[in-house]
Amino acid sequence: MDTRYVESFVTVVECGSVAEAARKLDLTAAAVAARIRALEDELGASLVERSGRVVKPTEKGAQLLTQAKNVLSEVREFRTSAADRSAAQEYRFGTFISALTTLLPPLLALVYAKHPALRMFLDPGFSPDHCRKVVEGSLDGALVVEHQFDIPKGCEWEPLMEDPLVVVAPLAHAGADPHELLRTQPFIRYNRRVWGGRLADRYLREHSIRPHERIEVDGSMAIVSLVSQGLGVSLLPDWRPLWSPSTQMVRIPLPGTPPVRRIGMVWQARGPKAEISRSILACARVIAAGGSNQEISMRGS
Repeated sequence: MDTRYVESFVTVVECGSVAEAARKLDLTAAAVAARIRALEDELGASLVERSGRVVKPTEKGAQLLTQAKNVLSEVREFRTSAADRSAAQEYRFGTFISALTTLLPPLLALVYAKHPALRMFLDPGFSPDHCRKVVEGSLDGALVVEHQFDIPKGCEWEPLMEDPLVVVAPLAHAGADPHELLRTQPFIRYNRRVWGGRLADRYLREHSIRPHERIEVDGSMAIVSLVSQGLGVSLLPDWRPLWSPSTQMVRIPLPGTPPVRRIGMVWQARGPKAEISRSILACARVIAAGGSNQEISMRGS
């Protein structure tokens, strides 16, 4: 089986178009279509079909897509090893957006202290997408916010941080009742597409709180800046990297036992990257515990 044909199949499905896949692969549309037909003839099954203006996988194509991606991943690893046995290993790592300038830099400092020759491909984005990519094999591991996700065989998940929801408000509201603030003050809503925003929305509904919504935004760091400017109050996970002494706001705990958002790492537990994944996890544990570079050498991998 020619893996170039497998690559064409995967690219067509990801692009949703033969023409777009051809541009990405630097081929003609006719050549891509011919590769797909040859692969279908070899497998004895139809893999793609046109639905309106979009090309989608057939039922059989959808069943084979994850395996096809895994095949391409293994081929890339094989070629790298064959080209240079001493070449640095590449690790494909996903991270949620807010971690890019907070958790990720100190984490990478620890990782490179242990693996100076490691090459990393970083993929910022949404946690549900990263979990799916780890399962499919297009990512080796990811730093994610926990959501409703069943960990399949071959993958592992470990929580690293737990952040209860808190009300964040301008300094003038220090000591105020958190529910009263949520009911009466302009509200800056954490986007409900992300898990922290969904937790906040669920909490408001469960306590029959209808806030005076002013802004909805994806990005907890942006919300902290808006609250510091006196533009409203918000309901956010109490995440340590967000707070600094210069922040002009207060954090007010919710009554009782508040909902908790968990941050952790999901990774491929089998295959050639599993050992690197465990080493990155050890570094992430140190960062989550507030540790320093010196500690990682004592904790091992």
